[in-house]
Amino acid sequence: MIKIVIADDHPIVRHGMVELLAEESDLKVVGQAGTFGEIVDNLQRRSVDIIVLDLNMPGKHGLDAVKHIAAHFKRTKILVVSAYPEEQFAKRVLKDGASGFLSKDAAPSQLVNAIRKISLGGKYISPTAAEKIALESTGSFEERLHERLSDREFQVFLMIAGGKSVSEIGNALFLSPKTISTYRSRILSKLQLSSNADLTRYALEHKLIN
Repeated sequence: MIKIVIADDHPIVRHGMVELLAEESDLKVVGQAGTFGEIVDNLQRRSVDIIVLDLNMPGKHGLDAVKHIAAHFKRTKILVVSAYPEEQFAKRVLKDGASGFLSKDAAPSQLVNAIRKISLGGKYISPTAAEKIALESTGSFEERLHERLSDREFQVFLMIAGGKSVSEIGNALFLSPKTISTYRSRILSKLQLSSNADLTRYALEHKLIN
């Protein structure tokens, strides 16, 4: 029996996944979480094989949550299920310790297939993302500027592009406004841009935000 925790800040999404997985005899949802604190509580209190994790969880932002779970709950494998574009995030979440990435646009059967594959020790991403990562490893794929950003820079970049202020980002990431401003300067330099409006335009052009 594969024991699963569903972590998403939208109750209706969690309910839908629970209903879907309940139809499979080898899968059992043993917990749900709507915040990062609830994730930790679930993983501390029970044995969990796989956590199905949304990147937008209150309490610890995105990739930080992946890193924390991978570091502190090594027995639990991580399947990220997100509305973020796979080709932009799959490589990052795998590098940070996740075992797979699935788009929320994927067919329900793919969620079941991903969980089973990961439970057996495999990795799960779409063929398109796998091809892109393979091309990058051979040097035959041109790296885009935003792929040179560190995980923290990438998080701050997306939040700025999404319209959040320096103070709002600092509060969300538990960093000072001065530190966020320093990240902003690095991001602008690496992306060869000059303003927040440029960051938003870049993010939209590369389909990093809606």
